[in-house]
Amino acid sequence: MKSKITSKYQITIPREIRNKLKLNISDSIEWKIEDKMVYVKPVNKPFLKYKGIIMVGPGDIKEDILKSRKIRAMKYQ
Repeated sequence: MKSKITSKYQITIPREIRNKLKLNISDSIEWKIEDKMVYVKPVNKPFLKYKGIIMVGPGDIKEDILKSRKIRAMKYQ
């Protein structure tokens, strides 16, 4: 696969690579040079490692708002 460098030194990541690395808009990639090779990898999204850890059932929004207001009020007393 090839990418052309623009006049602003930008490149387009080919669709096949974006899909394989699961890259989306606003994601970051990391560049690494070893010897005469360049490696590109997606930067880890640390918040995603917590996905699915907290299991919750259906909530009561009004009750949750009241609880958060009580906690906030206690914090500022």
